[in-house]
Amino acid sequence: MTIEPRIETGGPAMIDPFGRAVTYLRVSVTDRCDFRCTYCMSEHMNFLPKQEILTLEELDRVCSAFIAKGVRKLRLTGGEPLVRRDVMTLIRNLGRHLDTGALEELTLTTNGSQLSRFAPDLFAAGVRRINVSLDTLDDANFARITRWGKLAQVLQGIDAAAQAGLKVKINTVALKGENEDEIPSLIEWAHGQGHDITLIETMPMGDIDGDRTDQYLPLSHVRSRLETRWTLEDLPDRTGGPARYMRVEETGGKLGLITPLTHNFCESCNRVRLTCTGTLFMCLGQEDAADLRAAVRASAGDDLLNDAIDEAIGRKPKGHDFIIDRRNAKPAVGRHMSMTGG
Repeated sequence: MTIEPRIETGGPAMIDPFGRAVTYLRVSVTDRCDFRCTYCMSEHMNFLPKQEILTLEELDRVCSAFIAKGVRKLRLTGGEPLVRRDVMTLIRNLGRHLDTGALEELTLTTNGSQLSRFAPDLFAAGVRRINVSLDTLDDANFARITRWGKLAQVLQGIDAAAQAGLKVKINTVALKGENEDEIPSLIEWAHGQGHDITLIETMPMGDIDGDRTDQYLPLSHVRSRLETRWTLEDLPDRTGGPARYMRVEETGGKLGLITPLTHNFCESCNRVRLTCTGTLFMCLGQEDAADLRAAVRASAGDDLLNDAIDEAIGRKPKGHDFIIDRRNAKPAVGRHMSMTGG
């Protein structure tokens, strides 16, 4: 079935080969992180040299080119975006597109470790909601899953974000045998704090020093368990993104499920992902990519950059090919999640 594109105002629409309008750009501003989450990266990572990373000015230039082409939502990710030196300069500069109306939303995904420091500045720059990764409320389990993280620091950051006026959504990766028994209490806590929460299946990306089949917890099973406890009402909410949403009647809160393995979420995909090196991935689960850094550094003008973007959108695939089982223990793609920011 052909998907009818919804043409956005504010710039010429980017339409992929399957008729989908690309209106959402996720940008990894750094591959570095102050955590080493077991499902995301190896404990001993080799990070990229500085010369390979786009400068803040180059990131602004690429983001602005996409906005001129019809991107209406921009999400900054990492690694951990808030460990990038002077990242607030980039965020404040990108906020000008909110002022003109060319951009509808500027947001970010964070592990929460730096929110106590940056939350007021984020709100002042025009950010109105953020996603915070939180997989457990148990101190010892948090330290084990993140390897380097401190739960109290993240919880303080979430509180600071709420106090600053930011709407917080909690992202929780469902991990078999690690946090699956905590999922109901996490949902109750999030909804009690006024936060939406989304559960995510672990994705087969990058070498993590382990076998992901040991971590994989199908969210179809999780939902079945939750339905023995609560009344779940499916919601029609669609953002073009991967989450399917429902309302938990007993808590009054909103719950999302992101299921790249048990339910392919590609039919309405409206997004592309830019790494901190300027590599554009048209699909999270495919290796095909375009080098935008070369175009940026080859000319002070944007003609080459615009041509490279158009060429890349013209080969955005229909969907990903994620699979996880013991016969396919290797990651579906070689890059770590921290490179493309999820």
